[in-house]
Amino acid sequence: MTATHAGPQAAVVRAVRGRSRRPATGQALRDVCFLVLAPLPLLAALPLAVTGGGTRRWFGGRGGGQRAEAQAAKDAAAEAFYELDTAQRDLRISIETITAVDSSPAARKAVDDFAALGRRIDEASHAYITAVDAHDLDRDDLDPSVASRARAELTSAKEQLVRVKGELDRFGAGLGPLLGSAETQLARLAPAVERARQALLGASNALDAVRASGLRADDLAARLAALAPELTKLNQGAGRHGVPETLQRADRVLRDAEAVRAEAQKLPERAAEIDRRLVTLRTRAQALTTRSASVEPVLSELRRRFSAACWQDLQPVPEQAEVNVRRAEEKLKEAALAREEQRWADATSRLSTVRALLNATDEAVSAAGDRLRRLDEVAKDPQREIERTRFAIRDAQRLAMAGRHTPEPRHARPLDDAVSRLDQAVTALENRHPDYWHFLTVTESLRRTVADVVADIREERGAGSH
Repeated sequence: MTATHAGPQAAVVRAVRGRSRRPATGQALRDVCFLVLAPLPLLAALPLAVTGGGTRRWFGGRGGGQRAEAQAAKDAAAEAFYELDTAQRDLRISIETITAVDSSPAARKAVDDFAALGRRIDEASHAYITAVDAHDLDRDDLDPSVASRARAELTSAKEQLVRVKGELDRFGAGLGPLLGSAETQLARLAPAVERARQALLGASNALDAVRASGLRADDLAARLAALAPELTKLNQGAGRHGVPETLQRADRVLRDAEAVRAEAQKLPERAAEIDRRLVTLRTRAQALTTRSASVEPVLSELRRRFSAACWQDLQPVPEQAEVNVRRAEEKLKEAALAREEQRWADATSRLSTVRALLNATDEAVSAAGDRLRRLDEVAKDPQREIERTRFAIRDAQRLAMAGRHTPEPRHARPLDDAVSRLDQAVTALENRHPDYWHFLTVTESLRRTVADVVADIREERGAGSH
């Protein structure tokens, strides 16, 4: 074989190698050997035999166009399949976000709808994969009719994929409110847990500072210790306990820890306040003991100068004052012991009881002295009490007549009765032994009646103006 044979022989070898990669059979190997070893005149005629009269063309022509269209349909279907798969993966993340946070009926429906969409996606994907596997578009001997059928099946598969992708997009758009709420809660999760942890740390530090000052704060320590299991659950995370529950737990821990911290910081001030109240109330109890001794002389003066009605209700005051002061002193001792043992709530409760006892005693003791003073004043000059009561009645009469020719009978009647009763009380003072206590009782009663009439008139006119 001469060097001039190398060109055509190499071309034939390249043409053969460019065909299908299928395993070579014995016949194929023989064909290759025949082509390589054939005489030059046969090689020169070979292109005419391959491309000439009635034989199949390897490239180009109608068959090549069908193959290209089928391949284009395959590529388009592959792109649709990829886009659908990507959209499904993204939407699955959204569904998982919603289910991690929301267990409402709307969220459960979204999960069910996504599962139904998944089944339709599987059907469309199966149709696409079946169409791809059914046709080998790389075959050299691909028949044009097969290529046309492959193009039709792949186009149909692509349209199905696109249609399901549209359903998936519309479903995803409808998840907006649920997803937004879920993402908001998830965004709150980490900061909420961190705030709860910081609040617990702050409460612990405040408690340590209080203890360093010599205060035990056992109740606060117990409340803080009760939060330890909650902290453990926070550390275990929302994956185990759920996002809503974790958010609620974080808020609860934050609130309780802040309360412990605030009370711990106020505890030294609270202890100092209890100490001040102990001193103040003890001093007040001693002063009331002294004042109570003056009640008996006041009662004696009332008995001597005025009617029995003005002092009979005050008769038990000395004895009751003594009992109240004694009970107050006992409660003060209990409060002091509770303070020493740092039982702050008990100390505060005892001091409140002491204050109530001393207030009641103070009022009773003061009532005896005030009554004697008022009786002395009215006995010396009753005119002041008379004018005070007449002024109240006249003021009410002017109000009842304002804007009217005649007053309402239900307003005029009690006011007229008040004038009459006042005149009777004034006349009674002209007796040889006037009952000043009865006089004061009548005038006070008249002023209360007049005040009731005034309130009724104003309420009625206020309602009418609306």
